[in-house]
Amino acid sequence: MIIDAHAHISDTTYGNVELYLAQLKDAGIQRGIVVPGGTFDVRKMSEYISGRAKPENLIPNNPYVAEACKAHQPTLIGFAMIDPHTENAVNELEQRFQQGFRGLKLSPLTHQFSFASRSVAELAACCGEYGFPVYSHVVYSPGASTARFIALARQFPRTNFILGHMGFGPADQEGLKAAIELDNFFLETSSGSFLHIKQAVSKAGPGKVIFGSEFPLSHPKVELTKINLLDLKDSDLDKVLGGNIRELTGLTVS
Repeated sequence: MIIDAHAHISDTTYGNVELYLAQLKDAGIQRGIVVPGGTFDVRKMSEYISGRAKPENLIPNNPYVAEACKAHQPTLIGFAMIDPHTENAVNELEQRFQQGFRGLKLSPLTHQFSFASRSVAELAACCGEYGFPVYSHVVYSPGASTARFIALARQFPRTNFILGHMGFGPADQEGLKAAIELDNFFLETSSGSFLHIKQAVSKAGPGKVIFGSEFPLSHPKVELTKINLLDLKDSDLDKVLGGNIRELTGLTVS
């Protein structure tokens, strides 16, 4: 079973759940893990990364994800996006877990926080208690860098952490080193360079690499092609394309 471990869905023309499901079908992917999109327009990504534009919608649309997952069981599985600045953020996360969400998505680009903050630590601890992973991308900022995310993973060894897009830039060696050294640190492949993905599988092992698409910014079929070009043996390919994320989220195959 192939699982896309990272996609954003939103009530937009370019990122809605119907479009995502159509792309999954086209790619031959059976399941997808979805998080709230639409906090900013990904078609203008460089404007947000450079600071020329600010996110338009700071409140993650977790209800849209919850409704999509309920309507399309078992194809879609939700990760809740929580703003660490929100009052009672941990309570909100626990409520989402009770609704069926199976992981936490953090977005430092949207919510402008530090991985060293008390609120993020509380959210990470909560994920460890429930047995669900923390997923986040990193940004070019001291508080939300790869190094800070790694430090968080070291602080909470009972919580699993997934570094989105293989880290910062096309070949983040800090992230790769952490995946090699830490049992609870994993690399997600969406938007990652082919050479760096190949290096990660070779050095950290196929058990530390997780396939994702970053829909709607990329097409699941495009990202899947990069993985298939690695020419892995079947058992290793199964880990990257679904086995690892199944284990981290406790998903069943049926």
